[in-house]
Amino acid sequence: MVGGRCQTEGARPQHDPMAKTRYRTVFLDAGGVLITPNFPRLAEALARRGVAAFPAALAAAEPYVKQELDHAPTILATDDTRRAYVYFDRILERAGVAPGAVTADAIEELVSFNDREGAWDLPTPGAAEALTRLRDAALRLVVVSNSNGKVRQILNRVGVEPHVDLVIDSHEEGVEKPHPRLFEIALERSGADRASTIHCGDIYHIDVAGARAAGLPVVLLDAAGLYADADCPRAASLPEFADRLLAGAFD
Repeated sequence: MVGGRCQTEGARPQHDPMAKTRYRTVFLDAGGVLITPNFPRLAEALARRGVAAFPAALAAAEPYVKQELDHAPTILATDDTRRAYVYFDRILERAGVAPGAVTADAIEELVSFNDREGAWDLPTPGAAEALTRLRDAALRLVVVSNSNGKVRQILNRVGVEPHVDLVIDSHEEGVEKPHPRLFEIALERSGADRASTIHCGDIYHIDVAGARAAGLPVVLLDAAGLYADADCPRAASLPEFADRLLAGAFD
């Protein structure tokens, strides 16, 4: 990646003949695929206010709350910023932390940090290694994220940005997934061929619905196995997605 722009085709390695996939470009959501919320930071904010919460319990609650909010009318009637308060509040509830003024204040602190610096700043397990394998197979990697203008900064801070070719941030573009326009921008900006591009994201009514509206195949990253009835391919992690993609499982 040079100055946030995708490398030219002449600078890219040749296609790895060992890779069995027909895809040449991979679109990746950021939150839930490459990075996760910093629950230790939320636990620390609560602890300073006399409330005990274990980061592991918050992380375990997260997929269930995400699925609960993964509802088409909710997605279409709100944006990422407005959903954040409900999201963190319900995660605390599911983890056994009673809601109240103190927890609301801790959530406000985390959301304020997110607005300034980005609170989704823990890389998912195996993310860098999976991205390296995909790039070694000469695949173009494009992050397509609903964010607040901070996703590029976060990915750089946690060491993920050097592993991708281009970052598309919804705040900078003025449109959020599931609107297909964000995917169209990613296709245009990266020079990718729609027919050889696939998307991987973790929220059905944002990532699957949005990619399909843009005419792209999509894999749902379902870490907790909660979408058994989904009408799309699923993977439990980014490393699993990379393994199966390179083996041609999604062709």
